Amino acid sequence: MSIEEQCSRWVESMVVGLNLCPFAKRSIDNQGVRYHIFEDPLETLADAIIEELQLLDSDPRIETTLFVIGKGLEDFMDYLDVLDGANQLLEAMDYEGTYQIASFHPDYQFAGTEPDDVSNYTNRAPYPIFHFLREAALENAIAAYGSDRAARIPDNNIARLDEMGLAKVKAYLK
Repeated sequence: MSIEEQCSRWVESMVVGLNLCPFAKRSIDNQGVRYHIFEDPLETLADAIIEELQLLDSDPRIETTLFVIGKGLEDFMDYLDVLDGANQLLEAMDYEGTYQIASFHPDYQFAGTEPDDVSNYTNRAPYPIFHFLREAALENAIAAYGSDRAARIPDNNIARLDEMGLAKVKAYLK
């Protein structure tokens, strides 16, 4: 199975299937989700991110991009360093307020949690992913959904996964 197929299945089964992101299904139904699979040397990653952001600027049909790093960022701490650099790149390109990056990694771990804490699985994915979101679209989705309800999404997700149990959550991720 290709990297894109694995990530697409993860989005459909876990993100949409468990309703971890109540906004994702609409983007999928509108065919607005782009998968960019990056497997080039990490030295070219910044250039690839710039190109992806420019593509988002030029093509409003793309609602969101899942920028999947197929190799080279398996270590979570390395991933976080590169994520920090990607966010700095957003600022340097004056894209702050236009785009934001949501982060996903196979070994995602929130500060203060144990590696197998079920809460970490809200941000675990088959591969390291930078999810480029259009801020305006996100703000519109939150307004339609209700800001109070949207603010509860992370806690609701953790409660949902906790109720399922770690073994079942791990099975969804696979």
